[in-house]
Parts: sequence; C-alpha cells; structure tokens
Amino acid sequence: MSKMSSIQTAPGMDILCPLHVVLNATGHIVHVGPTLAKILAGRPAVGLRFLELFELKRPRIGQTMEALLGVSGTKLHLQLRGAPRTEMKGVLVPVPAESGLYQQGGALVNLSFGISIVDAVRDFALTSADFAATDLTVEMLYLVEAKSAAMDASRKLNQRLQGAKIAAEEQAFTDTLTGLKNRRAMDYVLTRLIDSETDFALLNLDLDYFKTVNDTRGHAAGDFVLQQVARIMVDETRGDDTIIRTGGDEFVLIFAGITNEKAISEIASRLIKNLEQPIIFEDEACKISGSIGAAFSCDYGKPTQAQMMEDADKALYQAKNAGRGRHVLHRPD
Repeated sequence: MSKMSSIQTAPGMDILCPLHVVLNATGHIVHVGPTLAKILAGRPAVGLRFLELFELKRPRIGQTMEALLGVSGTKLHLQLRGAPRTEMKGVLVPVPAESGLYQQGGALVNLSFGISIVDAVRDFALTSADFAATDLTVEMLYLVEAKSAAMDASRKLNQRLQGAKIAAEEQAFTDTLTGLKNRRAMDYVLTRLIDSETDFALLNLDLDYFKTVNDTRGHAAGDFVLQQVARIMVDETRGDDTIIRTGGDEFVLIFAGITNEKAISEIASRLIKNLEQPIIFEDEACKISGSIGAAFSCDYGKPTQAQMMEDADKALYQAKNAGRGRHVLHRPD
C-alpha cells in the first residue's frame, strides 16, 4: 500500500472542518473535506499537488511544500484553477508528527469561511449543511437565504399586483356580455391613433330589427344574439382591429392602417351578409341585419374623435334611410 493511500484523516475533521485539504510532505493532496469535494463537483483532487488545484495569489512565494510551510498561519488568497475560477481564502498549518494523524511533514489547509457567500450559493448551491454548525458562514447563509426568500416573496407579490392591475384594466375596458371592448376602451384607442397620426377607418354599426328580437323573444334571446354578433365581428376582423360595443345594439369597429374605400366596403359587405344569417335560439330563428356608416381619418386635416363619430353616424343613418342592411362611406364633400 502506498504512503498516500495509507493516510488517515482525523476523526470528525470532515464534520468540524468540512472545507479543508490535507497535504502530505511533498505537497500532494491526500484528502479533501466533503464541502470542497462538492465544490469540485467530481474533479479529481487527491494525488494532485495543492498548487496544481489552487493558484496562490498572495503571498507571492515559491511553488514548493517548503515555501507553503514557510507561510504557515498566514492568510492565503487562493483561486481555483478550473472554472468557475472561484476565489477563496485559507490558512495552512503543519501537522505535528507526534499527532499520528497524517504523514510526517504534511499540512492541513482550512478554507472554512474563506468562500464568498454569493459564490457559495450561486455557483455551488451550498447550504448550511455544507459548513460546520459553529461556522460563521452558517449565519451569513441564513441572512442570504432570508434575503433571497424576501426578494422572492416581493417579486411574486409584484407579479400578482401587476397581474391584478392588468386584469383590472382589462376588465375596465371590456363589455361583460360580449367580451368586446367598451366605450372607455374606444376613447383610449382613438386618442392613441389620433395622437400618433396613424391613419384608420372607423365603422359605426347598428343592428337592424334587434328590438323586434328583444320584444318577441325576450332579453335572454337578445343577449344570445349580441354574443353571436360579437363572434361574427371577431371572425371577420384582424387580431389587432378594435371592436367596441358602445350601446345596446350599437358597435364601433376601428381598423388601424386601412383607409382604402374598396377594402372597407368589402369588410362591411361581409359583415352585413353574415349578420343576415338566422341565429338559432332555442330552436327558433332570430333574424337581424346590420347597417354601417364609415369615416376615414385621412379625410380630415386633423381628425377629432367627436367629428369622426358624428360623420360615421350620419353615414349610418343614410344607410338606414336607404333601406337598412347596407353600408355608406362618409365623403367630406
């Protein structure tokens, strides 16, 4: 049996000083404490020279065991030679030959309390179990863990508050029956588009014959019809278009970036065609239609929400007066 393999560590040393290294007389490592072994994560250490595993930053001395023994009791500033190049501090003490614990001429390097707590947690996931129970590092780890827990709780609270804020804002902008946007949302969207000088089309849509459905079939049928109307409008528009329910059977659709009359006419025609399809409620058909008036922001020098709504409304009533179930585009002349 070789001298290196016959070395025995002091009983309980791994418990009292789990972050330590035992060297023989030639400066080779014969034992590492369990915490250092965890830091090394399977990298071989036993059999290496101590200064092959660690780079001695201070004090500046030679690379021999005699040089190391010459700085016994002095704080050693060390750095692991392999990634992540963790810096550590330690102190070396020679082991008396009469102790019978290690080979004569060997030494013990204690690295306890010599690693940054941030590095210990971030790079190696060390916990209080990796240090002696009386090590001051344990107290610092408790502080780090407490701070981490507090920060995590604060982050989760902020996320919940932000989520609640978003939910509240979404609820404030949403029509509860149809899931469409409400008038408050319309004011916000129109203000943003006008302020950013983004061209858009505004369609004012009013359901035809909806009052008849409400009067003959009841409000349950009316609510069902409104929900189906909302679905039809969502299906016929883009994801970034805005659909608003402004009143009982009144809607506004906003198409950012579209000011082409042909395109808007095609959209309006499809909407009216689909709205005229019977909506079945409790095995009976509810028949409605839609009339639409449209206005384009590019027709105004500086568009205002009030003026565009008024002009789209005028075009809507022209459509109704012309027989309903049709659309009219407002023209500045």
